[in-house]
Amino acid sequence: MERKIALKNVGRVDPDSMQSYIDSGGYEALRKTLQAPPETVIHQIIQSGLRGRGGAGFLTGLKKKYTSEAACTLLECMRTIVCNADEGEPGTFKDRIIMENDPHLLIEGILIAAYAVGAEHGYIYIRGEYHLSINRIRTALNHARAYGFLGNNILGSGFSMDIDIRLGAGSYLCGEELTLLESLEGKRGYPRIKPPFPAEVGLFGMPTLINNVETLTHIPAIIVNGADWYKRIGTRRASGTKIFTISGDVNKPGYVEAEMGVSLRHLIYGHARGIRAGRPFKAALLGGAAGTFVPEGQLDVSMDFDALKAVGAVLGSGAIIVLAEGRSIVTLLDSILRFFEHESCGKCIPCRVGTRHLVGLIDRLKTGSGNPSADIEALVHQSRMMAKTSLCPLGQSPILPIDSAVRYFCDEFQVAKRKTSGNHP
Repeated sequence: MERKIALKNVGRVDPDSMQSYIDSGGYEALRKTLQAPPETVIHQIIQSGLRGRGGAGFLTGLKKKYTSEAACTLLECMRTIVCNADEGEPGTFKDRIIMENDPHLLIEGILIAAYAVGAEHGYIYIRGEYHLSINRIRTALNHARAYGFLGNNILGSGFSMDIDIRLGAGSYLCGEELTLLESLEGKRGYPRIKPPFPAEVGLFGMPTLINNVETLTHIPAIIVNGADWYKRIGTRRASGTKIFTISGDVNKPGYVEAEMGVSLRHLIYGHARGIRAGRPFKAALLGGAAGTFVPEGQLDVSMDFDALKAVGAVLGSGAIIVLAEGRSIVTLLDSILRFFEHESCGKCIPCRVGTRHLVGLIDRLKTGSGNPSADIEALVHQSRMMAKTSLCPLGQSPILPIDSAVRYFCDEFQVAKRKTSGNHP
């Protein structure tokens, strides 16, 4: 069922007008927050069951709790907050929709989160190609300062906070939170070894809260309506709503915000109006390149973190790429593996060498120049070894599309030779 929380103001407010946002009830959640102790705000978010919408699904309230309680190891130390708006997962554009259409909702979410953890400064790390998002956020920040929602002694509460914009330079890897911190510090976008985690040692060594755009935009509604209200939306273990971005062989590609637990079938045949030209459904890639293929038998699975995990799939960022009958799984997998090879930073050997090896194997399978059975086995084995030994999620991700593709569409890999043109969704 469609229900809007993160997208509630899209089409209803003028994104360039502070007054338009205020007239819609904007910044009332911040006013309410500033009247409560920070620990009460954290407790309410924990009780709501809100989980991160960036892909991992970690409890948002616990992240805030850990950051607020972290001991500083530096002589001069202050907590900070980072909004991850470096949206680079193929098939995903949910954060762009929020930033372009309702930038103040994001800023209000950041302010509430910052108050909860005791942060006095924050950053929004935005994908550099998102020109309209950048302009809308920059304008909104200036308006928020002019109205007293940013800066010193916000609304006379004694709480001070300001936010800066930092731009990404197109690296897929910088969407990973620890690599993003390296980039924010002015370094090359290489992954960090963890632990320590950002809540303990984050930006410039300070305790740092990192949340995704969509996650932060749920917080004002929780503060205004209460944790119990939020828990009644979605499923028992996955509260609230999720933005799904649907592309591929559908009649109406685009985005939709629906309750957690909506079925894949309803998203494809309801919101996306079914498959083009009435062709049969073949598969869907859930979660983008770092996602999993699901076959027709899983069209009725509940689209939430735990239900998908139980069937070996992932929700990820909420991207859904639909493939109609006649599309080649091998061709799409080839594109995914070449994407990973291109985006690998090269820091660790398992990923640097492994991604290149995977591309070689999938090329042999496409052209039929090797032994299909041996090459399939090697493809799965190599990706599993990468998942166990790579430093960051990029090297750990190829196992997801590879394992699911082989599990459900193994017969396609056994074909001696196939045509590769015209098979991209």
